[in-house]
Amino acid sequence: MPPIAHVNLASSEFKADPFPFYAQLRSEAPVYRTVLPDKRNVWLVTRYNDVLTVLKDDRFGKDKINARTPPWLPGMFKPLLRNMLDVDVPDHTRLRGLVQKVFTARLIENLRKRIQNLADTLLNQVQDEGRMDLIRDYALQIPTTIIAEMLGVPTKDRLKFHRWSNAAITSTSSRWGILMALPHTVAFLRYIRMLVKARRANPEDDLVTALVRAEEAGDQLSEDELVAMIFLLLVAGHETTVNLIGNGTLALLENPDEINRLQNNPALIKPAVEELLRYNGPLETATERYTREDTTVAGVTVPRGELVLAVLASANRDEQQFKDADRLDLGREPNPHVAFGFGIHYCLGASLARLEGQIAIATLVRRIPNLKIAIPTNALRWRRGLVLRGLESLPVTSCKQSS
Repeated sequence: MPPIAHVNLASSEFKADPFPFYAQLRSEAPVYRTVLPDKRNVWLVTRYNDVLTVLKDDRFGKDKINARTPPWLPGMFKPLLRNMLDVDVPDHTRLRGLVQKVFTARLIENLRKRIQNLADTLLNQVQDEGRMDLIRDYALQIPTTIIAEMLGVPTKDRLKFHRWSNAAITSTSSRWGILMALPHTVAFLRYIRMLVKARRANPEDDLVTALVRAEEAGDQLSEDELVAMIFLLLVAGHETTVNLIGNGTLALLENPDEINRLQNNPALIKPAVEELLRYNGPLETATERYTREDTTVAGVTVPRGELVLAVLASANRDEQQFKDADRLDLGREPNPHVAFGFGIHYCLGASLARLEGQIAIATLVRRIPNLKIAIPTNALRWRRGLVLRGLESLPVTSCKQSS
């Protein structure tokens, strides 16, 4: 086996097929020190059990105050550091408690009819074309519409906040990318503050109003935490599902026996989505963690204050955990994947993403049974960035659509 080569973890080219690299790390260097595109040193943890350790062990903190070399961030963006993904207990517990009641199983299930109607409407709009960009015309539209409605963001603005979100996510591909994203992030924060101002003046029955009231109570949410929470919900509330639907559809189209299996047995959709999450998930790594003390993982000691990334995409292909890990098996049971993370920072919107993914993919394969990728798969462009893994676009064609 050749020596481990340095790769640009955030590049589009690497995103196209990161799995051989991670397989080599699991075999030869399961805790691997490398350099990110923004020049920070990072430790990649790639084996399933070690990833679980990083995600649940409080020796790995979220707060950047633990970092030996904190990432550079302009002063105006400091409020974003108060989001619940970047804080530890007890702040994390307090912030999560303010919004988790909106993501209960019952309330999410109540969205089923709305999501189904939306999926059907979107496919109706392209039914006569015989082709579409699955990301732009379908995968993006469903979660952006749903999270916009939940928060009370005007529907006309949903693609605007996705454009800002995309700039923020791809900025991690380089230091230059961070600078290029500044205008978008400024616009995003300005928009959120205007939305907050509007809800203070005219409360509505939406999540932003509920958060504004919590902030006004004084002991639940600070102004910075309010802005950070809305920012996080808008970004995370759609980005994960966009990639789940896009990556999942691509995996199905590349595995015709499995897509036929799903079409012949629609009841398979729940385990199918779990397997698509494992096999080609929307998150490549968990968000950043920092060692609070010298910590040994897989025989390697990571010094205090170091940046650590738990590689979810690698854990989900770990041969020691999953039989035939590189094979797509829509009926896989059990399937203890970590596509949504693990521990106290487990994805708050996982149940919503699952429901959106199940409805979107089931509706797609039922209504367009002869869907095909319109370009060679090696011509597909993957989005740059560290944490997420998703396609920029996915052109598809069909001969005829059924009702």
